[in-house]
Amino acid sequence: MNLVAENASLIDRITAGDARAVARAISKVEDGVQGAAELMKEIFPHAGRGLVIGITGAPGAGKSSLVDKLALVYRRQGERVGIIAVDPSSPFSGGAILGDRIRMQALGLDKGVFIRSMATRGNLGGLARATVDAVAILDAAGYARIIIETVGVGQDEVEIVKAADVSVVVLVPGMGDDIQAIKAGIMEIGDVFVINKADREGVYATEKELEALLSLNARHDDWQPAIVKTIATENKGIEELAKSIEEFRNAQLENKLGVERRRAIARWRILELLRERLLADALSVDGASERLETLAGKVATKERDPYSAVEEILKAGVRSQNSESGRRRD
Repeated sequence: MNLVAENASLIDRITAGDARAVARAISKVEDGVQGAAELMKEIFPHAGRGLVIGITGAPGAGKSSLVDKLALVYRRQGERVGIIAVDPSSPFSGGAILGDRIRMQALGLDKGVFIRSMATRGNLGGLARATVDAVAILDAAGYARIIIETVGVGQDEVEIVKAADVSVVVLVPGMGDDIQAIKAGIMEIGDVFVINKADREGVYATEKELEALLSLNARHDDWQPAIVKTIATENKGIEELAKSIEEFRNAQLENKLGVERRRAIARWRILELLRERLLADALSVDGASERLETLAGKVATKERDPYSAVEEILKAGVRSQNSESGRRRD
């Protein structure tokens, strides 16, 4: 079967809701194999119906437990749920190094739930390179609620706003998350705030400080983010969280700023793809890999600086393009 026919068959299976086809498509875009871009071009018209929910916050805030319980609420409502858990990755192998997805064992047995772990592969924003593509695939497959759980690395969590329709920021009492939120710019991107582990001491102080910070941070869309207190392990406050998420979505649909947000996300996505394409082109030049290894050795031993190394790689790419253009004219 040729590539075009293979992609066409895969898309038919995805739009029919085939979980195995979804898994295969995500693997293709994550690995960047031949035909992945063409696959996504065909997927794009089928996406755009699901609600994408980003769950972000500091490590230890209980995001996985919250995602687990929120997914169960949606399943009781009859919705199919896709979950993308973005894990930190090994800087050497590129593979995910966390295994906390095993806590979602109950969900994993539900055929109406699709769970996928993705490695960040060096992306500092807490999002895997192919996360947005994976979301589009799940969307095309008919998953009405798609939850992205990010790494939980602090300041870089603001990247979630570029992929989600609703950004949920999870804090816990007594961990200094309120101060960290200011540093991270999370106050600006949170559409719903959750104080999880609300049975802990200090929940009242955290709530009041959060309210004060939000009152100082007027949003351009005039939305006043809800503050929801939850105890995820006891399934408390989860229905209220789901309700707050829907309220924001409805407000977004009524407000033209929802369109502006989608435009900003689209612009970011184009730039991300452009960066990937330019990098791939630069490294596809004959001898580029050898040149990169040679320059890396020289930079490591202080014989060269990384800036001039990049300039050399770019110049080699320009020379190659000029040479190719000359051959075409001849």
